[in-house]
Amino acid sequence: MALRVGILVASDTRSAGVKQEKCIPEISTFLEENGYVVARTAVCPDELLPLRDTIRDWAQDGTVDVILTSGGTGVSPRDVTPEATRPLLDKEIPGIPEAMRFASFQKTVNAVISRGLAGLIGGVLVINLPGSPKAAVENLAVIHAAMEHIVKKAKGDPSECAPPS
Repeated sequence: MALRVGILVASDTRSAGVKQEKCIPEISTFLEENGYVVARTAVCPDELLPLRDTIRDWAQDGTVDVILTSGGTGVSPRDVTPEATRPLLDKEIPGIPEAMRFASFQKTVNAVISRGLAGLIGGVLVINLPGSPKAAVENLAVIHAAMEHIVKKAKGDPSECAPPS
C-alpha cells in the first residue's frame, strides 16, 4: 500500500514568497525514496483558520492518507499549527510526537520547545513536523515506518498488531 501524503507548510515568509520554500522538496524526496506518493502540497501563512481549513479539507476529500504539516510548532506568537490541528482530531496519538522529540533531544536541547501533535481525523493520519527542512526530515525518519500500520488500523484493518511468532 503506497500511502498518499499531503504536505502543508505553515510559514508567513514562505507563503508571501519572501523566503524560498525548502521543506516541501526535502520532505517529498524523503517520502518518495521510501515508497510514499506525494499527492498534494501547499504553503499557507501561520494563521489558525487557513491552516485548520486546509487540514480539514484534505482529510475529508479522499486524496490523502497522511497529512504532514511543517512549521508553526514552536513558541513564537504566530506558531499556531497545534492549535489549528487539535480541534480536528478524533484521536490524538501522543507517541508520535514523543518519539520525535526524544530523538531530536539527542541532537539539541531545543527539541523541548516543539509542541507538535499527531492524531487521526477519521482514517487520515495528521502529523505536525518542525519548520526546518532538516529537522522535519529527521523527525519523519523516526516515525515513518509506523505510518502505514496506523493508517491501516484507522481504516479498520482487523489483523493482529504483533507479527506472528
